[in-house]
Amino acid sequence: MSTTIPEEVLSFLKDLEKNNNRDWFNERKSEFKAVKNEVKIFCNALLTELNKHDKIENMKLFRIYRDVRFSKNKMPYKTHLACSFRRLKPELRGGYYLHIKPNNESFIATGFWDPNKDDLMRIRKEFEIDATEIKAIMEKESFKSVWGTIKGDELKTAPRGFDKGHEAIDLIKKKQFVFTKKFTDEEVMHPDFLKNVDASFKAIRPYFDYMSDVLTTDLNGVSLL
Repeated sequence: MSTTIPEEVLSFLKDLEKNNNRDWFNERKSEFKAVKNEVKIFCNALLTELNKHDKIENMKLFRIYRDVRFSKNKMPYKTHLACSFRRLKPELRGGYYLHIKPNNESFIATGFWDPNKDDLMRIRKEFEIDATEIKAIMEKESFKSVWGTIKGDELKTAPRGFDKGHEAIDLIKKKQFVFTKKFTDEEVMHPDFLKNVDASFKAIRPYFDYMSDVLTTDLNGVSLL
């Protein structure tokens, strides 16, 4: 069983981008199912690899159909295929994401996309008390060479109750705590893609260990589990 992303996947998505309508798609339903199955096989193989060094609670392959009810963009189909992996809660926090899109727009992402209100406040309070450890993790070369710098939406100013002059205000202002890594089409189709994605996800582990510890303890370091 193949664990690579074949060229047919990217080709189909390229054609879909040019022909994003139901008639075209319905005529090629069998082709889409084959393409989707290739991505599913890859995601299941990645799940197996992740479980060798992590504990994954759930793997989800996202639907190709767009929800256009409240969107100005009425195109019925996404022009990418993606899957996500959720770590075992409540002790392990964070998740992994794989996004396959042609024209060198594929990427992987990891971190915290939408922390709830309590988790966001807990993270911000930790950074307010001492951001030394998280900054040291993110600045380590073995980490930064893979994931670069932290990304995510943020407030324009300090959250209510926080000092806008705080030395870690760049982190405290964030609403998301995400890292991304891009891949070319050639890299996606390469036989080593699975190994490279898994190695990249493995490199995020110090960050996840830190954030999981923060989110499962109170400000005194006492376990909440």
